[in-house]
Parts: sequence; structure tokens; C-alpha cells
Amino acid sequence: MVDLKGLKFSKMHGIGNDFPIINEFDGEVIPEADKPEACRMLCHRNFGVGGDGVLFVEPSEVADIGYRMFNPDGSEAEMCGNGIRCFGDFVYRKGILKQEKMTVETRAGIKTIEITLENDEPVLFKVDMGTSTFKTPEIPMTSDKDEFLDDELEVIDTTFNVTAISVGNPHAIIFVDDVDEIDIDKYGPAIEAHEVFPEKINVHFVEVISKNEGKMITWERGAGVTLACGTGATSTAISGFKLGLFDEKVLLHLPGGDLRFEVYKKEDALGAFMEGPAQLVFDGEY
Repeated sequence: MVDLKGLKFSKMHGIGNDFPIINEFDGEVIPEADKPEACRMLCHRNFGVGGDGVLFVEPSEVADIGYRMFNPDGSEAEMCGNGIRCFGDFVYRKGILKQEKMTVETRAGIKTIEITLENDEPVLFKVDMGTSTFKTPEIPMTSDKDEFLDDELEVIDTTFNVTAISVGNPHAIIFVDDVDEIDIDKYGPAIEAHEVFPEKINVHFVEVISKNEGKMITWERGAGVTLACGTGATSTAISGFKLGLFDEKVLLHLPGGDLRFEVYKKEDALGAFMEGPAQLVFDGEY
């Protein structure tokens, strides 16, 4: 077992999506080989700190600062929308990077965070989440279709209309009449591990309230049910716009809180700006 005694961290959440954050900007704190096991220990809600993932602050040669995220099962994720807002709050609040606008290197590319301050306290974070792809080989998804848009997928005992999208990490968006009627503990893991998704996938059930408002629930790859998923909400806003269900601007209600999006077109791809809060819960030592 990895020895984490004395490890300093901060616990943060973005609308209920919670993370221990570890500062490795000035040097490695947890050896690379130990990171998967350490993150499994830290995320455990009974025997650890508890979290939907662990964030690491690192230096970067291509951006202002570097970001890494590990899931509760120890696997490394490309990016997390709620996590990157927490990341921005942490690095500003701790004086690691005292900039109201910063570029962040992630495994899903370089992201830009703009911070809204009140009395030098960060209160809102606007993130350019970058562009998306619906191309099935890029999700990746095994399919004879170039794009899988609102198409049927058989899951256990039912058939869902699924839209597959990647915003740096993969998502399955399923628009339904009523998200409260969905047994996410049954269908979430079945879709996550479905044979058509060779690298597994994040799963979101979405209810359209109006062209500018929606409600969603999430099963995250490697984490299970979470209160929020920023990249999933981004994928939902973009998918809803592409299918004609949402306008460019949409407010999405997640179990942990609300996020606002503005979809944009860049060349032949759709992207989105995400805006929402982040919150420091406490600083700790393991």
C-alpha cells in the first residue's frame, strides 16, 4: 500500500463533483508509479478523503500551467469540466498562478479559463472547452456509420437513441422524456462498457425543458453516478444544438447545480464555452 502520510491536499467541488487537489507545480509529490493506487485510496469515501477523481497541478512547457486527473478506479482521464474550474480556483486562490485568464495543458488539449473575481475572491469560471467531434472512429466507437446521431443502441432489455460525441473524452448522450424515470444504476454501467465503445464511455440521460434549458443525470466512466460532469454537460449542449433541440445558449440543471453554455462554430466543428462556480471545501493533510 502506498504511504500517503503527511500528504497535503485541498478538497474542492464544482456543483457537487468533488476532488482532492495536489500541488506538484514545484515537483512531484506522489511518484508516477504510485499515482493510480494513491488516487484509488484518496477517492475512497469510507477509508480515504472521498472524491470523484484526483487533480494534480503541474508545470507546463506549452501553457501557463499543467493539469492531470485520475478517476477513482486509478485510470487517468483526459479532462473534467467541473474539475478544471476547481483547478482554476485552486491555482488562483493558492497564489500558484495569480492570473484572471490562464491557459491550461490537459490530455484533451490546451484549455483557457477566465476567472470572475469579487473582492479578489474567484466566484465564476468561464472555460473554452474547445471543439468536439462526432466522427465514430474519433470517439472511439465501433460502427459502420460515420457519425452516430440519435441512432438506436440495444442495451440489456431496451433500445436507446444515442448520440456519440467526444470533447477530448467520449460521451454518450441520450435524450429522454423524463430523466427521473431512468434506472441509471442499471443502464449506466451497461452503456459505459458496451461492446461498441472499446475505451468505454461516459453516459448522460437528458430531458429537454425548452430550447434554452435542460436537465441531465450522469454515469461517469470509471466513477459511476456523479452529481455533475462538466465535459458531459458540454457534450449535451453541443449535441442538443446539433440535433436542433437546444439553441446556442442553454442552461443545464445537474443534480449538484447549474451550468451555462454557449455553443459556437469553429471551421467545421462545434465547440462551447462553459460557465459555472467552484468551491474550496477544506485544506487537509492525509
